[in-house]
Amino acid sequence: MTLAATPRTDRTNPSGASASSIVVGVGALSFADVIAVARHNARVTLDPASLEQVGATRTIIDALAADTEPHYGISTGFGALATTFITADRRAQLQASLVRSHAAGSGPEVEREVVRALMLLRLSTLMTGRTGVRPATAETYAAVLNAQITPVVHEYGSLGCSGDLAPLAHCALVVMGEGQARDAAGALLGGDEALKAAGIEPVVLAEKEGLALINGTDGMLGMLVLALDDLARLLVTADIAAAMSVEALLGTDAVFAADLQQLRPQLGQADSAANLRRLLHGSGLLASHAGPEDTSVQDAYSLRCAPQVHGAARDTAAHAALVAGRELASAIDNPVVTVGGRVMSNGNFHGAPLGYVLDFLAIASADVASMSERRTDRHLDASRSKGLPPFLAHEVGVDSGLMIAQYTAAGIVSELKRLAAPASVDSIPSSAMQEDHVSMGWHAARKLRRSLDGLGQVLAIEIMTAARSLDLRAPLTPAAATGAVRDLVRTVAAGPGHDRFLSPEIERVVALVASGAVRLAAGSGLV
Repeated sequence: MTLAATPRTDRTNPSGASASSIVVGVGALSFADVIAVARHNARVTLDPASLEQVGATRTIIDALAADTEPHYGISTGFGALATTFITADRRAQLQASLVRSHAAGSGPEVEREVVRALMLLRLSTLMTGRTGVRPATAETYAAVLNAQITPVVHEYGSLGCSGDLAPLAHCALVVMGEGQARDAAGALLGGDEALKAAGIEPVVLAEKEGLALINGTDGMLGMLVLALDDLARLLVTADIAAAMSVEALLGTDAVFAADLQQLRPQLGQADSAANLRRLLHGSGLLASHAGPEDTSVQDAYSLRCAPQVHGAARDTAAHAALVAGRELASAIDNPVVTVGGRVMSNGNFHGAPLGYVLDFLAIASADVASMSERRTDRHLDASRSKGLPPFLAHEVGVDSGLMIAQYTAAGIVSELKRLAAPASVDSIPSSAMQEDHVSMGWHAARKLRRSLDGLGQVLAIEIMTAARSLDLRAPLTPAAATGAVRDLVRTVAAGPGHDRFLSPEIERVVALVASGAVRLAAGSGLV
């Protein structure tokens, strides 16, 4: 599954930054850029030409700040207080007060990679020159990222209305030298301590800057990009798990033939079927019953229709990637400074485009996991497993085998079905009815992260189960790809035998899925 972003402009790399450093400027960041900074601590370099444009736009804001007429966000209050004129001597306090009051999150800390993604994406919008911040403010954001300072952002606080106000405000608070942050080693510090230790001067916000730092869809978008990166791995892993199950349950690969897939030209389905053909190529298990003597007419849907379900999830992810790419090419702020120099209020901060696709992906995740759990269950049911022992137990009656591993998968799937209920259809009015329709996109993103974590665990349980079934089919041999995955599983989880403590083995296989080791073991050429 290939993810690509639509650029704002043709991007260049004037600094000659290496792969461990990404350039932020007028052009859109790529998915790879976001992943590099959020997950791999890549350094950020600011494009000098774009920084110059940031400074040029700031002169427009400075001119409006000197005007005796009120201008929203520059010389007025915010939201329901947008008609209140603020005198020049109170505006620095106004901007600082905005950030302090909006940093009202609650609950557990949000993951480090999410905070780094949203800070990078806010910096990307600042560097478009459409927000009116000073160059020094953008430079401070880059410095905070490069120092690996992570502001403490909380689970609750965003309604996805004027973007992710509370999460972004917690980040801005640290840039001001307030709030709380974690340093590169994970130690919890005050914002002032964290900046001082890194040699970074706190920002004293000027007109418009408080708004510019908190009005954006960056949290939603960051979590969407991270989710798409996870899904690219998990959907290939789902094909690997399905292939192992088809093989171990003595199914057929005939239904995955290219000419059958072409009768229904869905792109994701074709990719998934091609993966299954590649994974099952040369299988001794399939060859053992592929002739006319095979009495099975049709495999169960969880085996036969894997490309249709996994493919639909791929197509959903492709649509979400299209939306994310457009958002990466956006300059989200309110008010915004147009290319023509107007300072205009707008509604581009509303998170509906992202909220919808985040919810779509949670639906797809739940369905792929549901199908995986059904395949796991077939391995354990002696009436459907074509000769495997009940629950894959070593000594039937004494051992329970993998019975409760299936319970675990079933419990997770049930949770994923609840998480598939959309957040984006909900709305709670706020700001004295000024913000009377909100997107709940942040909530959609948070539950998607939990959903993808669950999907990885369910797939791991299927892979562990299928690996045991493949062992029990000896001396019949699996395909090279599926056999390699079975051998990888054996490095962290023992094969058939008497009952033992299963939870650590499950967790170790989950780690193999999460790290991408399962995908790598299956070989190249999978999409």
